Amino acid sequence: MNTPIAPPWTTLVDAASLAAAFAAAPPRMVDARATASTAPRLVDARFSLADPQSGAAHHAVGHIPGAVYADLDRDLSDLSRQGHGRHPLPDSDAFAATLGRWGIDADTQVVAYDAGDGSMAAARLWWLLRLIGHRNVAVLDGGLAAWQAAGGRLEAGVEQVPALPPYPGRFDLAQVAGVDEISARLSQSPGWLFDARAGERYRGEVEPLDRVAGHVPGALNRPLALNLRDGRFRPAAELRAELEPLLGTHAPGEAVMMCGSGVTACHLLLAFEVAGLGGARVFADSWSGWSSDPARPVARS
Repeated sequence: MNTPIAPPWTTLVDAASLAAAFAAAPPRMVDARATASTAPRLVDARFSLADPQSGAAHHAVGHIPGAVYADLDRDLSDLSRQGHGRHPLPDSDAFAATLGRWGIDADTQVVAYDAGDGSMAAARLWWLLRLIGHRNVAVLDGGLAAWQAAGGRLEAGVEQVPALPPYPGRFDLAQVAGVDEISARLSQSPGWLFDARAGERYRGEVEPLDRVAGHVPGALNRPLALNLRDGRFRPAAELRAELEPLLGTHAPGEAVMMCGSGVTACHLLLAFEVAGLGGARVFADSWSGWSSDPARPVARS
C-alpha cells in the first residue's frame, strides 16, 4: 500500500510545502501502479486571453517538474456550447476523460498553478475538480512566480504520464447557479451575488470583452485583487473580516460568485473558502452569458 507523502491540500499550498513533497517523492517516481497516493499531480494552467496559445508555449519552455498542461479553452471549457458565456462548462464526461489522461484518479493530490495569483486559470481547475467530487485539490499560492522565488527549478518539454481510466465522477450541477436562479433572486437584499471583475468593468465604464457594459442588478463588486497581497492570498483572518460583513443577512451557502466568463469567479470562491466561509457557488455563465440576452436587466454605477 502506498503511503501519502503530504497531508491533504484542499484550498492553497505554498511553494515550500510543495518542494518538501517533491523531496519525499519526486514526480518521476510515480508509475502506473503508484499514482495519486505517492506524489502530487501538478497541473500547469497558464493562459492568456490576449494570446490563447501562449500558455502551452510557455509550458513547453519551462514548467514545474512533472506538471501536465491544462488549456482553459480546450480542457476547462466547451466553447461549442452557445448562450453560456465565453467559457462554458466542459462536458462532465469529457472532463472525466481528461483527468484520466492526466493520470488523476480519486486518490490523487492535485496542485494547480498558473503564472501568478491563480486567477488564470488555476482556480478554475480547482473548482472543476471540486465540482466532479474531488476534494484533494489545491492552488499553488503565488503560482509559478512563487515557485521560482523559492528556488524551485523548471524543466522543458511535454510530460508523458501514465494514463488512467476516466475519473469516476460527474459534475454536481447543484453547485452551479444558472440564469434562471439569478433572475429569480434579483429582488433579494445585497450580499448573495458577488462580481469579481475590476471596478471599472463592474461600473460599466469600460467593457473590453463582452457586448454590454455593466453588472447584474444587486451584485456587489469584490475585485479579486482585494484578496491578494504581493500575488498571494491574504491571511484567512483578514479575508474573513472583510468578506463576512459583505454577506449581510445571507449565509455563505446562499452566496454566488460571478465574473466576466466564470473563470475569476472561481478565484473569489477560493478566497471565501480560505476565509472559512464555505458553501458558496459559481454563476458559470457570468456576465458574458447574462449580457448575451438584451432582455435581461443591466445596472451601471
